[in-house]
Amino acid sequence: MDWGSVTAEDLMDALREVDWSSPPRPFSEFFSRFTLPRSFPKWNSRLKCNLYYYRTNYFILVVVILGLGFLRRPLALIAAALTALSIAFLNDSFAGTFSEKVTRTVRRFSPHLAAKMRPPLTPVIRGRPSAKRAIYICGRRRWVFVSIFSTVSILLWLLSCGLLIVLWAFSIGLLATVLHASFRTPNLKARLNTFREEFRQVWRNYSDL
Repeated sequence: MDWGSVTAEDLMDALREVDWSSPPRPFSEFFSRFTLPRSFPKWNSRLKCNLYYYRTNYFILVVVILGLGFLRRPLALIAAALTALSIAFLNDSFAGTFSEKVTRTVRRFSPHLAAKMRPPLTPVIRGRPSAKRAIYICGRRRWVFVSIFSTVSILLWLLSCGLLIVLWAFSIGLLATVLHASFRTPNLKARLNTFREEFRQVWRNYSDL
């Protein structure tokens, strides 16, 4: 897969649609080999490849750095968790898995309430959905949960007086992510993984025809 031709918008769409339930890469692989990129196109391609391949590791890295910045601020820790959850809801796979697990748990205590948490059926015309599939969480549109969790997290940030700290911690997390993605040499597993995801995307588009 030629990551040099992949735009930032394509990368964001891929990160939104890809499955995030896979475990993070081992630390022995994550901190294995670092080299300087030979040119700007090489750096650009390496950065995108590593951001996609080590996405779970980078997400955990940013969350841990945010958590370390608020060890003495319980409200800030809750705000960091809600912020991470609201960002994770933007991923289609995570939103669907979260909704399924919550609905399954509620079904044990109240089957009637769990039935109301099911997403509405999308009409199908000639074997294809009549409109673009919308993402639902517990029977509600995804943006409802993202808005609620984001609003609550912002209020908790204000109450904990930790906005400046979160900006510093988030900046450090992003800087660490960019530095690692820039100097970590993509291995064969990363290249094979991107080829496999590209094949899945092509197959998904073919099956929608």
